[in-house]
Amino acid sequence: MSSNNSATVDRYLEAIFYIASEGVIVRPGRLATWLSVSPPTVTEALRRLERDGWIRIKKDRSVLLTPTGLKTASNLVRHHRILERWLTDVLGLDWATADDEADRLSSAISDFLIDRIDASLNRPLTCPHGNPIPGREAPYGKLIALADLKADTLATVRRISEVAEHEARDLLLMLAEHAIGEGSEVRVTESKLGSHDVAVMIADEPIALSIEAAQLIWVEVAA
Repeated sequence: MSSNNSATVDRYLEAIFYIASEGVIVRPGRLATWLSVSPPTVTEALRRLERDGWIRIKKDRSVLLTPTGLKTASNLVRHHRILERWLTDVLGLDWATADDEADRLSSAISDFLIDRIDASLNRPLTCPHGNPIPGREAPYGKLIALADLKADTLATVRRISEVAEHEARDLLLMLAEHAIGEGSEVRVTESKLGSHDVAVMIADEPIALSIEAAQLIWVEVAA
C-alpha cells in the first residue's frame, strides 16, 4: 500500500535516495538546498529520522538510508517515476508539471493503483527523463555527461539527472520546448564556448548549454 509516513518523512527519504543515486555524498547542506529549507530544519528532521530508524548519520555528518529507509524510499521513487511516465505519455503534461503532480500524488496513491497504471503502460523501464524505475534494469549501457563528450562524437541522450528536476527546472523546460528527451541524438560542435558554454547539435538543432547544464545530461556514445 501507499506510504503511511508523514509527508515530511517521505520527502526526506526520497531526496536522500535521489542525491545518493547521483553518486553524491548526502550531507545536511545538500538536503537543505534540495528541499528548500533552512539548515536547522534539516538538522532537526535528520535527528528524528535517525531516531525512528530511517537513516544513519555518520561521524562526518553524511547520511545513509537504513535497509528500512531504502525500501520505503525505493517504493516512493517507483511511485513517482511511474506517475511521471503516465502523466507525460498518457495525459501529455510537460516534464516540469508532471514532476510537480507526481510529488503530490506519489505518497498518497496505493501500490494497487500504481501496479495497474504500470501494467497499462507496459511496465516501462525508466521515467520520462531516463532514470530507472527501482527494481528494473536501465535499457542502456555506460553513460557519460554531455559536458565530457568529445567534439564531433555522436551520442544519444539517455538520462536527465534528477538534480535538473529539483535545482535546474529551466533546463527541463528548455529541453521540453525543443522536444529533446530520451533517445535524441546529440553531437558537441564546440566545447567550452566562451569558457562557459558547450555548443551542441541536438536533434539537428544548434543549442548552447552551460557547462553546469551539460553535466546534468547523460549520453551513450554511439557504437
